[in-house]
Amino acid sequence: MEPIIFAYLGIGIMLILSGIGSSYGVTIAGNAAIGALKKEPNAFGNFMVLSSLAGTQGLYGFTGYFMLSKFLVETITWTQSAAIFGAGLTLGFVALFSALRQGQICANGITAMGNGHKVFANTLILAVFPELYAIVSLAAVFLISTAL
Repeated sequence: MEPIIFAYLGIGIMLILSGIGSSYGVTIAGNAAIGALKKEPNAFGNFMVLSSLAGTQGLYGFTGYFMLSKFLVETITWTQSAAIFGAGLTLGFVALFSALRQGQICANGITAMGNGHKVFANTLILAVFPELYAIVSLAAVFLISTAL
């Protein structure tokens, strides 16, 4: 196997897993929003904000691609390829689980808001914590790209 194929495999894993995480996370919260709208139809704006939060992890995967794309050349070494594969694997899995858990936190907040509780700000604050780990993984991709 050529080293560039190994690098592209890491990039693909990063994009696929972060995208899957975001699509699932957004729909987990979105499903809760649909149910909560039956009880609180005027809270759509808040529900939309919370539902969209998990979508950022897919963007982190896309950003990671742009950070690493300049190294995807025919003359790539096995060391560079392994670093790109590792970076892609790391960001992909962290973004996947971060988005899933963030979607679940937001869904619980949306459900509580649908039941009449005023927890939008609290939910927003708590939903930031899983996001932090995706950001840290993206920072790791940046550090790896500067070391290449």
